[in-house]
Amino acid sequence: MEIFASNPLKTRDDVKKAVLDMCEPLRPLYSKGKSRLHIGNTSAGYSDSTAEVEAFSRPLWGLAPLFTDGSGEDWAEQYRRGLACGADPESSEYWGDVYDHDQLLVEMAAMGLGLILAPDKLWDPLSQKEKDDLYRWLNFVNTKKAWDCNWRLFAVMVNLGFRKVGLPYNTDVVNAAMDAVESYYLGDGWYADGINAHSDYYVPFAIYFYGLIYAKEMEADDPERSRLFKERADKFAHDFIMYFSEDGSAIPYGRSMTYRFAQAAFWSAYAYAGVGGFEDGVVKGIILRHLRSWFKRPIWNNDGTLTIGFGYPNLIMTEGYNAPGSPYWSMKTFLILALGESSHFWQCEELPLPKPDKSRALPHPHMIAQADGEHRVLFAAGHPYVNCHTHCGAKYEKFAYSNLFGFSVSKSNWGVGAGGFDSTLALSERDNVFRVKRENKGWEVTDKYIHTKWAPWNDVEIDTYIIPSLPWHVRVHIINSGRELEGFEGGFAYPCEHTSAVRHTDNGVFADFDGYTGGIVDLSGGRGAWIQGMEANTNLIYSRTSLPALGGKIEKGRTVLACAVLCGRSGGENIPSATVTDSKISVNIMGEDVIIDI
Repeated sequence: MEIFASNPLKTRDDVKKAVLDMCEPLRPLYSKGKSRLHIGNTSAGYSDSTAEVEAFSRPLWGLAPLFTDGSGEDWAEQYRRGLACGADPESSEYWGDVYDHDQLLVEMAAMGLGLILAPDKLWDPLSQKEKDDLYRWLNFVNTKKAWDCNWRLFAVMVNLGFRKVGLPYNTDVVNAAMDAVESYYLGDGWYADGINAHSDYYVPFAIYFYGLIYAKEMEADDPERSRLFKERADKFAHDFIMYFSEDGSAIPYGRSMTYRFAQAAFWSAYAYAGVGGFEDGVVKGIILRHLRSWFKRPIWNNDGTLTIGFGYPNLIMTEGYNAPGSPYWSMKTFLILALGESSHFWQCEELPLPKPDKSRALPHPHMIAQADGEHRVLFAAGHPYVNCHTHCGAKYEKFAYSNLFGFSVSKSNWGVGAGGFDSTLALSERDNVFRVKRENKGWEVTDKYIHTKWAPWNDVEIDTYIIPSLPWHVRVHIINSGRELEGFEGGFAYPCEHTSAVRHTDNGVFADFDGYTGGIVDLSGGRGAWIQGMEANTNLIYSRTSLPALGGKIEKGRTVLACAVLCGRSGGENIPSATVTDSKISVNIMGEDVIIDI
């Protein structure tokens, strides 16, 4: 929408305007008592009543920082009324008592931030009864069980709010939560989102986001833990910066991508807590360019409300907890408004992104991150466990994830067009029903390659080696199969309507689009190559895509498949080579020899 796309997002006033512009379309959608917000008619795994509380709460991620300089008094008055009404057990709009693992525990965190940042707006003006009601309701967070993941930190946020307004601070609950988070630590700045869990965006936009707020608020009372969070955040930042491009985009990976520009929320918490490893101007540039890139995308409904989806409105890619108000979690990135106009962050010049490493091994999340111009790619080994969320295989187990071309999810396991099989190897029993990698049985990450073991059937074992050197990467699959199979392997999906040319070679296919060339080349022989049309709305970034693909039969016994995948502005003429023996893989890629003992 023009109101968002035309915002230059350069100054603090521009960012304040962005918050208010996002909130204004919500104004007529609040309930009479202002404690609930009905944005749309799709549902989540929790009740529609809870979804309305979620939608009420999440704009506070942006409004609470905005309130810190006295702005938005009309919104502050509305939220005071909503908090009082929703927490009143005698009100017809009462939010309800809270139970173990209740989604309402999630939504308390934004209210906690409101008490931390703007007690003069959201707490002090309440009557004593309203304060008592709100405390009683929020205090459920100290008595109910949360899932053993980033959810443990919701109690921390609420208790920090209690502390700010002089209410009892539950030290035991906070310490138990922080100890649990400590058990998720992997090393070198990396956490997982729980024990035996993924290292996805919940590390930056949840664990670090809340942890750095804790570090800021508790610097005097808990200096050791605060120091540790900041030190780890800076280590993490030097890896996480590989996810971001100079154009402002970031790599979609994992679940909860409907939270969109929360991808940069870590950097806002980094600035707010004064971590200081990167210059303020660098951090400012990352955040503002990221917001600009998102505000120009078609992510808004016609009334200006934020849609469910990623690069465009899309329910196919969502999780079961994505309700109409869920995307407003994105407003976490507006935490930078809690830094006043006179702060160095807002006074300094926006700086460009530091020159990235061409390649960086990330052993803790099982990845290699690479940069090529504005292209950023995560090459992933995957994980030895799954979670219960939708499209887990697509979100965590593909071979590559791109900031420019995203990844795709399936509409169906029948046929390759609906399968969303970019950056993956899909296998069928020659019946057109395909399986993909959903978890690994072992992995290795080195500076030069990734090795992952997986088994789509009990009698089919695959060792996949990924050797990246953008704009190319080579994949080698050593398949030991107890059954006859059909294989389909996809490169990067690209916007098919932007195609300017398609070229076929003896063993590969290439497509030109938007100044890029994408392609795939069979290096082992025996597979056909073609451009595969994809079902609409399977890709996260583009609603209509195609992808370069290879396919062919796989017999029982040992089969070696090797291919080279291209996506870049240049380098298409330097096709890699690969040779595989019983003991060794030899690859020449971008002029470098990589030898892997197997």
